[in-house]
Amino acid sequence: MTDRTAMITAYWDAAAATFDDEPDHGMTDANTRAAWARLLGSVMPNNPVDVLDIGCGTGSVSLLLAQAGHRLTGVDLAPRMVEEASAKFQSAGLEGRFLVGDALRPPTGEQRFDVVLSRHLVWTLPDPEAALREWVTRLRPGGRLVLVEGRWREAGQSGVPYVAGAESLPWNGGIGAEDLASAVRPLAARVRIEPLSNHPDLWGGPVDDERYALIAYV
Repeated sequence: MTDRTAMITAYWDAAAATFDDEPDHGMTDANTRAAWARLLGSVMPNNPVDVLDIGCGTGSVSLLLAQAGHRLTGVDLAPRMVEEASAKFQSAGLEGRFLVGDALRPPTGEQRFDVVLSRHLVWTLPDPEAALREWVTRLRPGGRLVLVEGRWREAGQSGVPYVAGAESLPWNGGIGAEDLASAVRPLAARVRIEPLSNHPDLWGGPVDDERYALIAYV
């Protein structure tokens, strides 16, 4: 493990205990939870499929997908995030597999998925374009890549600055929809973008920065 990876792991491990305090992380409010369920329903296949949630955090998105009947594998670099996600599934009486691992190389072996999903992750990656290329290889033919992303004013958790050297990350602070689409288009047959800034129920209130979902059909 590199020094930077260790720092990133420690940062997200420390964030795990309070991560769900953010409305769109914990989704404890019924309106927020329903808004995310509607969004996920609009970007997912209608039938139950195998989903790889990369950077799954405490598993709130994975939980909504499992409740909709999908089969979930979650990966996160931070062991405490994985513990929280596993506990959330256990409490709900749902099956899901959660693994500690690097988003650049998800530890899922030769398994392929119908959907690879990631939310608010690419800004943290030292080589996000390499990650996108790798994620597409994890898809079955006809699969889709779903990225919920944005360009934010503050990238740290609860105002806490991110790890030292974060300013050198290629997409530190997020990436705009058109720039992300440009990175994904060579990897996909079709890309669509759904703006999300004007959906306050998703975020627990109004936002004035750029947020969106990118869906790439491979």
